[in-house]
Amino acid sequence: MKKVVIIFGPPGSGKGTQAELLARKFNFVHFDTGRYEENLLYAPGALKDPVLQRERKNFDTGKLCTPSWILKTIKQATEKIAQSGQNIVYSGSPRTMFEAFGDSRHQGLIALLNKLYGRKNILILKLNIPDKISIKRNSERWVCSVCGLPLLARARIKNCAFCGGKMRKRSLDNPEVIKIRLKEYRSRTFPVFQELKRRGYKIQEVNAQKLPYLIFQKISEIIQQI
Repeated sequence: MKKVVIIFGPPGSGKGTQAELLARKFNFVHFDTGRYEENLLYAPGALKDPVLQRERKNFDTGKLCTPSWILKTIKQATEKIAQSGQNIVYSGSPRTMFEAFGDSRHQGLIALLNKLYGRKNILILKLNIPDKISIKRNSERWVCSVCGLPLLARARIKNCAFCGGKMRKRSLDNPEVIKIRLKEYRSRTFPVFQELKRRGYKIQEVNAQKLPYLIFQKISEIIQQI
């Protein structure tokens, strides 16, 4: 059976890195919500669209984008991936109660995944790091301008080791914006964990302060048990 992995965690916890490793090791499609949003919001002509203008302002200031807009784009992408018969791993979705569970008029992402993949095939991971590490990691983070892969802070190279592209700083990665993102995470994403637990979903918690490959070893053990 095909599987879904949802990776939660504050900024800098390594959600994207672990999702990329899952994509390479276990043949998942990595749906990176932040990168997907950024590509849409910075696409040529985006500033001519009033909706994208609004969402870009939220994105650049560290606030979460409008949940209804996010939910629509994520569900459309999810359905296409499911129809192709592939595993999927999310790094950054769902971020709000509305995105996760919807309302009387909108089906949330969790219900859609239950329908497309089956509840027993959904694995939820929560990566934990202290705020001070989140701020430090994000403040020092560089990503490739071509492929989007991150560069470890301890690395001493100017170009991406994967594709050779130039490294760049994201607009999100400055200390003041990161503090806003952490506040958003606690106030808007944390309630999602509580509701998932209330509904009987098991959330696997992982210490994300170690090097990425050590964290991935732990995640790999969890993946192979389901």
